[in-house]
Amino acid sequence: MIILVVNCGSSSLKYQLVNMENEAVMAKGLVERIGIEGSMLKHSPAGKDSVVFNVAIPDHKVAIKLVLDALVDPQHGVIKSLDEIDAIGHRVVHGGEKFCGSMKIDDSVMRALQECSVLAPLHNPPNIFGIEACQKLMPNTPEVAVFDTAFHQTMPKYAYMYALPYALYAKYGVRRYGFHGTSHRFVSQVAIKMLDKDAKDLRIITCHLGNGASVAAVKGGKCVDTSMGLTPLEGLVMGTRCGDMDPAVIPFVMKKEGITIEQMDKMINKESGVLGISGVSSDFRDLEAASEKGNERAQLALDMFAYRVRKYIGAYAAAMGGVDAIVFTAGLGENSASMRAEICKGLEFLGVKIDDAANHVRGKNAVVSTADSKVKVLLIPTNEELMIARDTRDICSK
Repeated sequence: MIILVVNCGSSSLKYQLVNMENEAVMAKGLVERIGIEGSMLKHSPAGKDSVVFNVAIPDHKVAIKLVLDALVDPQHGVIKSLDEIDAIGHRVVHGGEKFCGSMKIDDSVMRALQECSVLAPLHNPPNIFGIEACQKLMPNTPEVAVFDTAFHQTMPKYAYMYALPYALYAKYGVRRYGFHGTSHRFVSQVAIKMLDKDAKDLRIITCHLGNGASVAAVKGGKCVDTSMGLTPLEGLVMGTRCGDMDPAVIPFVMKKEGITIEQMDKMINKESGVLGISGVSSDFRDLEAASEKGNERAQLALDMFAYRVRKYIGAYAAAMGGVDAIVFTAGLGENSASMRAEICKGLEFLGVKIDDAANHVRGKNAVVSTADSKVKVLLIPTNEELMIARDTRDICSK
């Protein structure tokens, strides 16, 4: 079975074509600046040179058409006909309470996705655009929606509820949903295999650390808590998001600065986090370089990030009555040995011991804790596209 995985953003589209017989990536690519001047498609077929198409891409339908044309192109393609694509899997950010797993897309699912758009106004609409574009161009090909929020639907009610008037939950669904669920699910499954134990006996804390970052508590293979909330703003300090703070800060700053709700929303989502603290960058590589040159605010941003992750690990160990493994994944978690080491400092009371030599690794499955560490510390590169492809195969094979 050949699966096309599609991940639509507001002005971008990432894709992979995966042969599920051996889970090999046949081609992958990125469409950038959809609807913006300077749009382009970078297409990378396996075993061939990448090719860049600089063309006008006014909308997602045109973007999808370009991708499909590239896949069957005589020179740059990897299949002879679109009929070789058996199914399409779509990343969808928000499924609300309606979906606790991936779903084959039909009219009722599309209606539900539209209803969930109020909870993710920046993310769900482009996800829907991508689905609709594929439906028009490949109407007979089955499609599956894989939700970022689905893995977290196993949280108990006392973990996902906010202490606001209950009517706000009943009327508007105001609660913790969590995100990065496909990533947390993938790495927790890999961790269970690496530990070679029954999932029901394991307590795992997964740390998805990148420009967007979240932590999840996984007990018995199921999520019991996660750091992101109604939106991806809650939880850790991130690249440009503020993470946890006293909500009274918002009206206080709005009054003092004389700014609107829209300006405040932009500040806490796009101008805060390590960018706001450092004044340097939202890219952790830039912060590490600046810190090495003596930039105190860059170092402060790094310290704040590590502290917040460490604090969540401690909280989730308490919530699960202990922890058997801590997993690091995503861009920063997979590639920064110094950040992994810094986060684990002070976790010795849990039985965490980092092996400095083993920790100097990036981008591959590895145990980075010592042999006598009571808690295994694992590096596991995430693969959300493969998780989406697997779900799509399983659902369409039934």
